Amino acid sequence: MQRTKARPFELESWLATATRTVDRGLDRFLPRESARPATLHKAMRYSLFAGGKRMRPALVLAAAEACGGSHEDALPFACAVECIHTYSLIHDDLPAMDNDDFRRGKPTSHKVFGEGIAILAGDALLTQAFEILARAMPTKRHGHADFVMELAKAAGSVRLIAGQVADLEGEGRDLSVPELRYIHENKTSALLCASVRLGGMSANAGPEALKALTDFGRNVGLAFQVIDDILDVTQTTEQLGKTAGKDAAVKKATYPRLVGLEESRRIAAQLTARAYRALRPLKDGAPALDALARYLLERQH
Repeated sequence: MQRTKARPFELESWLATATRTVDRGLDRFLPRESARPATLHKAMRYSLFAGGKRMRPALVLAAAEACGGSHEDALPFACAVECIHTYSLIHDDLPAMDNDDFRRGKPTSHKVFGEGIAILAGDALLTQAFEILARAMPTKRHGHADFVMELAKAAGSVRLIAGQVADLEGEGRDLSVPELRYIHENKTSALLCASVRLGGMSANAGPEALKALTDFGRNVGLAFQVIDDILDVTQTTEQLGKTAGKDAAVKKATYPRLVGLEESRRIAAQLTARAYRALRPLKDGAPALDALARYLLERQH
């Protein structure tokens, strides 16, 4: 009997479905625009629904699939992660931080609502993330305390915020590659890693699967930021949806600046290869994660 050839995984279709699922979830979990104070809720929704790629929530859903779980059970985790990510972008764009006028192709929150409301919208999304997380269903191996600890540590003062502090303090200085890696590991990779781990937790993943997801998340997270550095010097503002060349303008340390474009591309490819290898313990159950890693390496914006 002739074996039927497996159909290639269609990432574009999968991503479109995942994005619709996450958007519906976020719309349901967040207060309505008309809820008082309306200006704040408009600002929260403005940044949250500004057309981002939803990579972090997509990784949550893909990791849940890889561990035999469902999108429905993983949805609160995916929405919580996106709230954390969006809050961090709102604050990163403020004049006191990266001072950026565009994000996701639109004026940044503080340009539309003013700095005060932008700060409060970020604060509210950070808080909203944990309210959403409280709606997640515990599993046999993982309870609410595990969920909160995972997300809080990834977003806290020793990971995501630590990376932002190191990034601010490094502007205008000649950083070493290990110092730059520290920034990327914490500012970017930490939340990406937590995303896949939370997806696995939603599916009651065991220790071996969680280790595989952790190794995958760390490597793909670093690759993601290295490629971001590359795109900042090779793409236009229109292509990126945010201000291009900003890193060079403020003499920010990036991989292309420290090691050159070709070596940066080699490092990104090496990190992505490590991410692929990390998925081997999950056998054939991770086509979405594998395809997402490939997409993150080959993306142009």
